[in-house]
Amino acid sequence: MKPFTISLFAVLLLGVCHVSRATLASSKEKKTTYIVHMSKSEMPASFEHHTHWYDTSLKSVSDSAQMLYTYENAIHGFSTRLTLAEAKLLESQPGILSVLPELRYKLHTTRTPEFLGLDKSADSLPQSDSVSEVIIGVLDTGVWPESKSFLDSGLGPVPGAWKGGCESGTNFTAKNCNRKLIAARFFAKGYEATLGPVDESKESKSPRDDDGHGTHTASTAGGSLVADASLFGYAAGTARGMAARARVAVYKVCWVGGCFSSDILAAMDKAIDDGVNVLSMSLGGSTTNYYRDSVAIGAFAAMEKGILVSCSAGNAGPSSYSLSNVAPWITTVGAGTLDRDFPAFVSLGNGKNYSGVSLYKGGAMLPGNLLPLVYAGNASNATNGNLCMMGTLIPEQVAGKIVVCDRGVNPRVQKGAVVKAAGGFGMVLSNTNANGEELVADAHLLPATAVGQKSGDEIKDYLFSDPKPTATILFEGTKVGIQPSPVVAAFSSRGPNSITPDILKPDLIAPGVNILAGWAGSVGPTGLATDGRRVEFNIISGTSMSCPHVSGLAALLKAAHPDWSPAAIRSALMTTAYVAYKNGKKLQDVATGKYSTPFDHGAGHVDLVAALNPGLVYDLTANDYLNFLCALNYSATEISSLARRDFTCDASKKYSVTDLNYPSFAVNFGSGGADGVIKHSRTLTNVGAPGTYKVLISLQSPGVKVAVEPETLSFSQANEKKSYTVTFTGSSMPANTNSFGRIEWSNGIQTVGSSIAVSWT
Repeated sequence: MKPFTISLFAVLLLGVCHVSRATLASSKEKKTTYIVHMSKSEMPASFEHHTHWYDTSLKSVSDSAQMLYTYENAIHGFSTRLTLAEAKLLESQPGILSVLPELRYKLHTTRTPEFLGLDKSADSLPQSDSVSEVIIGVLDTGVWPESKSFLDSGLGPVPGAWKGGCESGTNFTAKNCNRKLIAARFFAKGYEATLGPVDESKESKSPRDDDGHGTHTASTAGGSLVADASLFGYAAGTARGMAARARVAVYKVCWVGGCFSSDILAAMDKAIDDGVNVLSMSLGGSTTNYYRDSVAIGAFAAMEKGILVSCSAGNAGPSSYSLSNVAPWITTVGAGTLDRDFPAFVSLGNGKNYSGVSLYKGGAMLPGNLLPLVYAGNASNATNGNLCMMGTLIPEQVAGKIVVCDRGVNPRVQKGAVVKAAGGFGMVLSNTNANGEELVADAHLLPATAVGQKSGDEIKDYLFSDPKPTATILFEGTKVGIQPSPVVAAFSSRGPNSITPDILKPDLIAPGVNILAGWAGSVGPTGLATDGRRVEFNIISGTSMSCPHVSGLAALLKAAHPDWSPAAIRSALMTTAYVAYKNGKKLQDVATGKYSTPFDHGAGHVDLVAALNPGLVYDLTANDYLNFLCALNYSATEISSLARRDFTCDASKKYSVTDLNYPSFAVNFGSGGADGVIKHSRTLTNVGAPGTYKVLISLQSPGVKVAVEPETLSFSQANEKKSYTVTFTGSSMPANTNSFGRIEWSNGIQTVGSSIAVSWT
């Protein structure tokens, strides 16, 4: 009997055996959802179809259990509700690869085209006809189909091979789809099995987006051009998705109660079958081994079908080891800033001004004169009164005043709503040590601005020292040309990779702070129930926003190079990403105020124009990833859970993670920093003109020497492959030491760059 392991991820695979259910029938254990992975090749010949086998297997342990979904593409298997005892019994049967409880995921929540250079490079971008053949699948909270971002003006017929459909439900019919929004589906069986029926008074049981997040991500990736877009006049201009002529297919998997892995797998299963070219997923859960990770398993199947899967890195930065979605066949995207800001200054009674940011544009502006200023912690009887939690402020002490609230725990916009409900006239939201100097603009319900920790501390020093402190807030609108930009967002999750430290993650960063995109018409820009404002576009931040940027850029690359694999597309995006500003200085991290590192920015900030013609790429096939799994010492059963077929590692072959043809290098020397030699092998494929590339190594560290052999690679024809080896020779260094650098191959015109991260653990 295989050991039954409870995991946050649920993958459940099963076989057939007739057993007694007497002990199970009397069980009063609580049922939970499991995803069952089946070894399809082990189906007994007595069954005509695998679904009959699945059903018989399930009925052998439970008379009452029903299959929620059967899976054909993302995995082989089904999901169902079982007790723990039933799940254990099921997993012991022939043909069952694993039985794992499902995970609840969460969301990682229009200057961008100009910032990325899309407006100045029309000649180098793929033709619109080829882009319109590319389909971006978005797994999220659904779509608001009436958004102008999904108008289909100028688009021709839907691609002939497309198999997707438009499902009807609450407030949604097939007529809501068009030649831009070519599919809209919803998946709620897993959600409802755990939390009960969808409350249709609060959200639509259909593809309709009642949250806004899904509309925002879908329009960021592939939204049509919309002139005169803005949020209350902020960020005014033409809004457009990264691949404005691409088609969009929406798969609603996230609900008020979260996103459940059985629903996510069902959506990935259907998206693969429908025929998407790119999958964009701005969600994540806790990290676990790849064979237990539902997103990683579904993404493996998508990769084999030639589909690039782009996922958000997570918003748990700046802590180390905080990444989500780290499988090497997933493109993991962190977040950076734009060169645009929304300044709103705090002007104090002592004459000092402090810069903040805000998207407030309400009818009730502050009077021109200074108002009394109070610290929330001094206007509350609660121990956490400084956080402006609901019901914690004393109205008599905040009425008519500007209230200083500390950031943390509850949503930023909710703090303003709490101040407003207590009679406050305005709010200064002060960062604490957890957020440092990172500023995220919000469409507050009252006049408010957010300031960094240093400014917040000085404002509070004034407030505590002056017997009658006063202040006002001055709103300055939209400013562009902010430098330095981009900088890595503090919230963007960071490496090292906690599952496979020898694979460097995140892969790259893209714009994810204060992003303007389409919004749902049923919810205000803050998402609060008390926000009665309605907008066509909203400005929000998160790696949820950076992920669809890369998804859309990948769609453009797919249109320009339809024969490229997902690995080749990712390689082009990574090896052409930049790690320095135009003045030559390195990218910065807003969390530290210092240079960012590959654990923060991966390969660097995405640069589409360069990615269209990268010169060389690091390509990978499904077999390369299977060899990688062998290097991780995965069992045949564990590999089958990912690969959906039998695969046995060759006992006579020596597998190494460092042989995976990844476009970056993560090098880990042993415990205590002992001396060692680590070799990485790589192969480059020529996708440009014939030429000779010479290597340049930049890594200054007394603890490691780097040698590349050979130092020159010559290519005489397209698709020619040349290999090289990198030898890292380490000497003793203190534990927890990191060094960073780059390996670059250049032909004098193009540079193929790879980040290096060396760690002594």
